[in-house]
Amino acid sequence: MPAKNPAKFYPWHHFVLLPLALLVAVYAVQHYTKVAGDDDQLARLWFTVAALAVVGLGVLVMLRQHYALALQDRICRLEVRQRYFEVSGQRFAALEKELSLKQILSLRLAGDAELPALAQAAVQEKLSPPAIQARINDFQFDAMRV
Repeated sequence: MPAKNPAKFYPWHHFVLLPLALLVAVYAVQHYTKVAGDDDQLARLWFTVAALAVVGLGVLVMLRQHYALALQDRICRLEVRQRYFEVSGQRFAALEKELSLKQILSLRLAGDAELPALAQAAVQEKLSPPAIQARINDFQFDAMRV
């Protein structure tokens, strides 16, 4: 029987902040609807609280984008590993330990012919991502990365 891959939750986000923000937003909107139309401090206060709660809830929901970007970074690492192995016949793991994510993302823009030498140079010379990109002759632009 195959092992089940459990869903990964970020407890602080999924079980604390998101439910709390939802409760505050619902509570504030309900209280504002009771005093809506009144021209007093209480109505303005509940409108402000409701607006802030709804905006805060929206921000928390948009944090999902963070998870997508983390996955995209992981896929980019795998892409460079695979391309490096295909063109050099060697594993990328030893070099990868010496490189930052930004350096790896810069390396993935290099053409196949120059990738192995550029990866070696990035490690040996401790090249910054802009320096790596400046050395690329066969630039492979990625229009799909968010």
